[in-house]
Parts: sequence; structure tokens; C-alpha cells
Amino acid sequence: MASTGPRRIVVLISGSGSNLQALIDAQNTPALPNVQIVLVLSNRKAAYGLQRAAQAQLPIPTAYLAMQPYLKAHPGETRDDYDAAVAEIVREARPDLVVLAGWMHVLGNGFLDRMGEVPVINLHPALPGAFDGTHAIERAFEAYQKGEIERAGIMVHRVIREVDRGEPLIVKEVPIEKGEPLEAFEERLHKVEWQAIVEGTAKALGV
Repeated sequence: MASTGPRRIVVLISGSGSNLQALIDAQNTPALPNVQIVLVLSNRKAAYGLQRAAQAQLPIPTAYLAMQPYLKAHPGETRDDYDAAVAEIVREARPDLVVLAGWMHVLGNGFLDRMGEVPVINLHPALPGAFDGTHAIERAFEAYQKGEIERAGIMVHRVIREVDRGEPLIVKEVPIEKGEPLEAFEERLHKVEWQAIVEGTAKALGV
């Protein structure tokens, strides 16, 4: 059934939320028309992104659920049960799209099975097929120093069961400049991420 209301997004974060901020700034602009972030969920209580959500022009509801405290409070439950609990919080917000924007936890079947037809996308700081999983930026930088790669980059991709192997929606190369420190490369890469997360979200929603 076609809906004329805004497309509803849930964003999952773990840290500062700079990619979340890019989405907040883009919602209801030509970059992301007729879009509303309806929930920001963090797996870290101190994530600054929660404050960004609360301080948005129209404050965004937030939620927090971390795996270790959850497992401690639910003896006998597993990582999959935690993922299912995250999925239930997300589903209650009735999203049209779920965006993992710096979410530092690999979501398994407990999450994906419950999302059903709701698409899930992820921002990953590496090119398709390169440096899946954690610490991708540092690993790419190190590989460049060793002469193993000539370029690095980022992608926004669909989330499937295989980590960082879903269909890429947006791919952007970010050159590593000779002699630059890791921090400088990281800073340039993050600026590209802010643009890509908005473009990937728009593409996934078809707006």
C-alpha cells in the first residue's frame, strides 16, 4: 500500500555519530526528500551520536541496548538472542530502511531474520571485497605502506549474512597520499563517508 507520509529511517550507531549527523542534516532536503529519522539506537551508552539525535532541530527518539549487559541480565541467552532483541526495538519504529552508520557489532541471523522485507544498509570504510570486518581503515593504510594496494575507499552496501559482502550501492575511492599520517587519511575518508551515507540512503529508498 503506497504511503504519502515521510519514509521512515532507523539509524544504528556506536560512536560519535558524524555519519548520523550527515543524515540528520540531509533529511527533508533535496538530497533526502520526504524522509524522517524515527529512531537512533546505540549499543554504547556514552555514544555522542545519542546527543546529536536529542539535539536535532526536531529531537529524534533514541534507544540503547548493549550486548554484554543484555546477556548478563538474561542468563542462558546468546548473541543471537541479543540480535533479536535489537531487531524488536527496530521493528517497533516501523522503518522503511535501517541504516548502520558506524554500528560496531556484526548483526547475525537473529537480526536479519526478523527484519523481513525491511532493507538494511551499512557504511563500510573499504572498497568492495577488501578489508571486510573491523579496523578496515588501519588495515588499508598499512597495506598501502607495504605497497600491497594502490588505493582505498568506502562503500555503502546492502547487509546480508556474509559480513560486508552485500551488494554495493555507493562506492567511492579515497586516495592515500604518500607520506601522510593515518589521521590525515582518516579525516579525508570520513568526509567522503558523510556524502556517501546520504547518497546510499537515498538510493536504497529510491528517492
